Amino acid sequence: MHPNWSFPMKKFAGLMIVGVFAAGLAPAASDAHVEMRPMLTLGMAKAMADACEAFRETQENFRAVNIAIVDRGADLVLFRRQNDAFLGSFEIALRKAQSAARLPIPTRTLGEIVHGKDGMPGRAPALGEFHHVTALTGGLPIRMADGALVGAIGVSGATGDQDEQCAQAAIDAVADMLQ
Repeated sequence: MHPNWSFPMKKFAGLMIVGVFAAGLAPAASDAHVEMRPMLTLGMAKAMADACEAFRETQENFRAVNIAIVDRGADLVLFRRQNDAFLGSFEIALRKAQSAARLPIPTRTLGEIVHGKDGMPGRAPALGEFHHVTALTGGLPIRMADGALVGAIGVSGATGDQDEQCAQAAIDAVADMLQ
């Protein structure tokens, strides 16, 4: 404090400094609430993986797959590798799920945006260059009935269409939990 200040002035300045610090540390009124969001649980993820596997068993010429399920932040919740699934598709399944969670659109749609469709060029080919993003079919966002994103699933090991069908069967199996 300034040496020529009187005691009341020093006390006032000290209180002002304490007040400024206290105001900066206190949460703002808009930060004082807890946001409640739906969450993808491990139980839901297990039910989804089970459904994808069951769907695969009902299909002909459907190769073994890897299944990755991530939360809305694209963090892995569950990974399942079927016997004899192609080892290299672990990373592909995870990237499909992460892409569908981060963007959040089906990776088939991302493929159309990146590579184009029906002979037309892609509108945003650079999207395919982002880290942990893939434009391969088989990744789907997982949404609540009201549209809120809770995560995504990525399936890899079969054809892209089969991967996507398996992912959709998984989401359909937990539709009642997504209400």
